[in-house]
Amino acid sequence: MAKNNLFTGTGVALVTPFRKQDTIDFSKLEELIDHLISSGVDYIVALGTTSEAATMSDSERTALLQFIIESVNGRLPIMLGMGGNNTRAVTDAISQTNFDGISGILSVTPYYNKPQQRGLIQHFKSIADLSPVPVVLYNVPGRTSCNMTAETTLQLAEECPNIIAIKEASGNIAQVMEILRCKPSGFNVISGDDSLTFPMMTLGASGVISVIANACPKEMSDMVRFANKGDYKKALPLHYRLLPLMNAIFEEGNPGGIKALLEIQGRITNQLRSPLSKVSKTLYNKLRELDSLIVTCDQ
Repeated sequence: MAKNNLFTGTGVALVTPFRKQDTIDFSKLEELIDHLISSGVDYIVALGTTSEAATMSDSERTALLQFIIESVNGRLPIMLGMGGNNTRAVTDAISQTNFDGISGILSVTPYYNKPQQRGLIQHFKSIADLSPVPVVLYNVPGRTSCNMTAETTLQLAEECPNIIAIKEASGNIAQVMEILRCKPSGFNVISGDDSLTFPMMTLGASGVISVIANACPKEMSDMVRFANKGDYKKALPLHYRLLPLMNAIFEEGNPGGIKALLEIQGRITNQLRSPLSKVSKTLYNKLRELDSLIVTCDQ
């Protein structure tokens, strides 16, 4: 498979199930991974924001990644979240990582520091030069307070063969269109917002790294697959069917919403690590109602 096709379609920003004792529930995680794969998702994203990796110790992250690799067992590509606001720390981590079973890395723009665009270019070039697997950029200014401009993305795409895609979660469609208009052949744009995936794909995006796909993997995968074939008449109804649930899971933050929804579906226990907290009872009931509508449509 060509490098630029590794991460086309629906990737799942995998949640981490916890037990009430605050330990990782590996049994539920294995069940969830099997369900996602059997439902048609295209790849797994490990240790991203949705996984709550920021609340884990180094040893927990190592154990979690190894378990995901073993559970996936080569059935799908795995993208590893590997970013930070200290370039040297990220490159040191890359140097010390065993990439067996890992198909690529997802690297977020440095947060808190608010680097200039030339600093972003230096940061990602350092990562791309060292990484033994393809690199996917991740632009999410709502979390990082740092927007990577279209010009910066395009420069990195042109100058770094190992940078194969960007997960664009700026919500700025004009910026997305500029990247899509000018990008080099083989460089992919991936939606980082579930609710914007359909419109971005009509403009040329190649898929999504999805949160809602944890709970609705078949519906999201079908929508993306139809859109990638240009069959928008089939994709659009699925987009609108999922849209209320897509929006609702983010009302009180991620991954609080998706974990509540997965508990409603009976797949995990709704446990989050501090400083994150469970969603309100009002939102929980709303998610239950919206999920029942999805289930009703399937019957």
